[in-house]
Amino acid sequence: MLRHEFHPGRLVTGATGLAVAVLYAGDAAGAWHAPWYAVFPVLVLGLLLAGAAGYAGYRARRRRADQAASTENSGAPASTRGSQPIR
Repeated sequence: MLRHEFHPGRLVTGATGLAVAVLYAGDAAGAWHAPWYAVFPVLVLGLLLAGAAGYAGYRARRRRADQAASTENSGAPASTRGSQPIR
């Protein structure tokens, strides 16, 4: 049993932040030269991918919840007796 739901958008966002940090750290260490504007394509592409992954994860969780709800509500009501009429 998982402790929490898996959110792939957050995973991709974290990987994007890590990629930007590695890009700047390599430039600061002198391993390579990265222009100051190089972070923008990496950041924009990473956030677009994170949005797509987040949406796909959301749709998968909703589909799973809808399937679970449809199987729970398929039976007869718990009680048909009582003083209140069923509408």
